[in-house]
Amino acid sequence: MSTDKEEAKKRTEMLSALRQEHQDSIQRAQALLKEQQAVRKVLRQAMKGAAHTIPELAQATGLPADQVLWHVSTMKRYDLVVEAGMDENGEYYLYSLREAKR
Repeated sequence: MSTDKEEAKKRTEMLSALRQEHQDSIQRAQALLKEQQAVRKVLRQAMKGAAHTIPELAQATGLPADQVLWHVSTMKRYDLVVEAGMDENGEYYLYSLREAKR
């Protein structure tokens, strides 16, 4: 039984060392996730009520269009946003929030 305790202690020490070793990368990943969630919250607020193009969303949020496109594409991939047709000039897709499933 003492070998089980010794092995458990070694595993605990190893995991602690790994956490310490990777602490910087973990913190960077958590900060990036927090930033992405904040951007998507701003985009969801801008998309409430009507469908918008990427340039319209960029203008409304003050974010660069390429960043807006990346986030909207990701939100579309995870079924949070849908394409809602084209703008009146037929140049840009319109995006709107997917209605909550009941």
